[in-house]
Amino acid sequence: MKEIKMYYEAILQLRPINKTLIEFALQQIKNSDCNIVKEEELKTGINLYLSSKRFAVTLTKRLKKKFNGTVKVTKTLHTRDRQTSKNVYRITICFRLKQ
Repeated sequence: MKEIKMYYEAILQLRPINKTLIEFALQQIKNSDCNIVKEEELKTGINLYLSSKRFAVTLTKRLKKKFNGTVKVTKTLHTRDRQTSKNVYRITICFRLKQ
């Protein structure tokens, strides 16, 4: 079993709570080499903290294609890499089903 660290690069917010949507997302994550660092269940939905920013974007494209929802992507500055002097961002992706 892989050791899961508390470092995450992306937050995937699934709104509202929908069993098939959450099961599909968890199955896609399980089949990849991305890890879920933390799960938060809220009244409005679920937040999944993922270890890969790139996989979070591809998963969002799959969700949009299958469930036809709306997507909002934001990024926040996390830190600055000391070796390359580049900014390191964490992204938050909100996927909302159309009502």
